[in-house]
Formats: sequence, C-alpha cells, structure tokens
Amino acid sequence: MTELLTARSGRIKAARRLADRRVRREVGRFLVEGPQLIEEAYGVPDAVVEVYATPEAAQRYADLRDRSPAEWQLTEDRGVEALSDTVTATGVVAVCRSDRVLTPLAEAVDASARLVVVCADVRDPGNAGTVIRSADAAGADAVVLAGRSVDPLNPKTVRATVGSLFHLPVSVAGDIGETLALLRERGQTILAADGAGEVDLFDADELLAGPTAWLLGNEAWGLPAEVAAVADHRVRVPIFGAAESLNLSTAAAVCLYASARAQRR
Repeated sequence: MTELLTARSGRIKAARRLADRRVRREVGRFLVEGPQLIEEAYGVPDAVVEVYATPEAAQRYADLRDRSPAEWQLTEDRGVEALSDTVTATGVVAVCRSDRVLTPLAEAVDASARLVVVCADVRDPGNAGTVIRSADAAGADAVVLAGRSVDPLNPKTVRATVGSLFHLPVSVAGDIGETLALLRERGQTILAADGAGEVDLFDADELLAGPTAWLLGNEAWGLPAEVAAVADHRVRVPIFGAAESLNLSTAAAVCLYASARAQRR
C-alpha cells in the first residue's frame, strides 16, 4: 500500500511556502488548485511539476490523473488542505513552473499585437484575475501587471482567472512609465480608462480600431495624474444611470469588448 504524504512531509511543507510571493519568486513555482485549473495548466508544456491529491480525489478525477504530464502524489486530506486557499478544498493541488506561464514583456508584446491590457498598481487579486479572464475572452494579446500590482500567481488571482492565466501571455513589469514607453515603441496607442476622460468610449471606434493598450488604475484611487498624463488619450465609460462609477473589472470588460468590436468590424 502506498504511504500517503502528510501535512508534516517535507514536500508538503515546501509547497505550502509557495503561498508567499517572495518564495514564489525565489523558487519559480506556484500553486494551482482544483481539477479545472489543473487541466488548463496541462495545456502549457512542462508547466505542471507535480500534483498532490487525496486518494478520494485521485479516484474521482481518474481521467485527469491518467492524462497528467507529471506525477500525482497521494496525500492525506490534511496535507492537501494545508495547500488549499479555498473554503472547501477540492482535494487536488498542483505545483507549476512560473517561467512556463509568465512571459517577459518584450516577448509578450511584439509588432503584431493589437490589444494589450496594462494594470497599474492593481492590488486586488480577484480584480486582477477577472481582468485577465476578460482580456482572454476579448481576444487580447497580452496582460501586463505593472508597478505595485498584485502577483498574477497569487492563489486568489489564479483562481479568478478561471484558467485564462494559461491562455494568453501575462507579464509582470516594475516601472509603469518604462512599460508604456515600450508599448508605444511597439506601435500601441495608450488609452487610459478614466471616468473623467475627454473621450467618450462610445465615440472612440476610430481610436479603438488600431493597436491599443488599455491602461487601468488602482481600485481605490484610479490612475495617478502623472501616469494618466503619459497616455495618448483618456477614455471614459459613459454612465447613463445613477451609479457613481463602475468597478475596475467591469470597466475593463466594457473597454476590452469595445476594442474587440472595433477591431473586428
């Protein structure tokens, strides 16, 4: 009978440390939880390093286990729960390679890119993940988390992407200004999503039809004035009702689909 790993096992303890952003950076690994996300990770060559699963989960997801490019390690319930970031653990968690998922900015945005998203100091993991998901759905070429944005490999961010993290290039960039300068060199028009923008989104089809990089600001304070000033245009989403504004992820989806529509007409 195969001996099960426990929460005290060295491998589980090492994997558990990946909840810390600094450790993820140091070792180049991150956690992916749940059968759907793990199956999406299978689609990226050499991304999955190993999978920890309870015996019950290994049986329940036998097809997923049989197709795995990496070994499944049978683990006690508490061992998998120690790696879980959800209220109700799914019983299966994978360790993946960061370098197979994150793409350097210079590679993610080439001359053929027509739609890019730049998150500037976006701190909420759920918002960041939802922006990546919306960008994927709208056919964007890349998403960049710049400045002091949340780590896209944060477990909550990974979960919020619902697999889109594995579908399109995602980059991390330190300096927002340098990021925008590179995008402009690559032929992107920089559009800042700004509730006080001088351009109405519904009147922006001509702008949106060309190669575009949407610049999105922090959930609480939006884009700093000096960052918004770097943009070629500031674009507002019109509000027709009594709502004060749209939240970040909703505004991102509206802007991205406006671009997708304009570029496909």
